Amino acid sequence: MNVLRNVLLALLFSSTAAMAAPASDGAVKQLMAVTHAQKLLDGMQAQFGTLVNNAIQQALNGKVPTARQQQAIDNMKSRTLSLMHDELAWEKFEPMCVRLYKETFTEEEVRGMLSFYKTPAGQAVINKMPLLVQKTMVDVQGLLAGTAPKLQKIQEDFMSEMKVADE
Repeated sequence: MNVLRNVLLALLFSSTAAMAAPASDGAVKQLMAVTHAQKLLDGMQAQFGTLVNNAIQQALNGKVPTARQQQAIDNMKSRTLSLMHDELAWEKFEPMCVRLYKETFTEEEVRGMLSFYKTPAGQAVINKMPLLVQKTMVDVQGLLAGTAPKLQKIQEDFMSEMKVADE
């Protein structure tokens, strides 16, 4: 009898948790406003311009393009940045975020995040997180700097092993 009671209680508690209310559009939009999500998206778009410039400089490998080549580079860069601006427009990005947050978080969880992000500590997280991520990326690049030759060696070994395996 105790086993049956415990099973019923377990089912009751698990079904209650599963039926938690999904986050509402309004709560998610409020969370995105408090966390400055649109500003972060705008910052990502600005960083994409830097990535394009770095890729161009790397492709040029120190060579100075001719006037016609520079015109082609500028045209490609302009078209690329325009495309990324259009594809990552807030009007497209916001509905996706709302959907994903609603699929992932309950109303109670979003309200909890809102409560936290409205505090000075929460605002500090919002304001300092981009710098933390940037610093982390620099350090990760440093950690991975020596991996390219090692990865190339692994690939070469693999190709040798595949060649031997084919014989």
